[in-house]
Amino acid sequence: MQLLPKTPSTKGPAEMFTGDVWFDVIIRGEEPSRVRVNTVRFAPGARTAWHKHAQGQTLHVTDGVGLIQARGGEVTTIRPGDVIYTPPGEWHWHGGSPDNFMVHTAIWEAGEPDVPESEWGEHVTDAEYGVS
Repeated sequence: MQLLPKTPSTKGPAEMFTGDVWFDVIIRGEEPSRVRVNTVRFAPGARTAWHKHAQGQTLHVTDGVGLIQARGGEVTTIRPGDVIYTPPGEWHWHGGSPDNFMVHTAIWEAGEPDVPESEWGEHVTDAEYGVS
């Protein structure tokens, strides 16, 4: 057993996020583990771009009020204690609500070495997000 060093918080890059988003890497498993776990903090109105994960993703909301949507689906409000599973290859986004911060733990796995674990698409528009 070992106590792992804490990594610095990282600002989410503008290519992948709208608004202020910060994440902390909890674990980035090395082979044979492929697990990835991040704590992600979204300011009000901040959100991911559309993206998908090769092995799927699970989110556990720990604080605040957020929004999530799968491509073609309804925007859904998420709250502390909610657990959201997105299957492999499903385009989706998630973020804070217009008026609230939201914090979640994101859990996913890396795929095979020659397959990207995540693919990022276009930014979520204000209309898709639900504000004009």
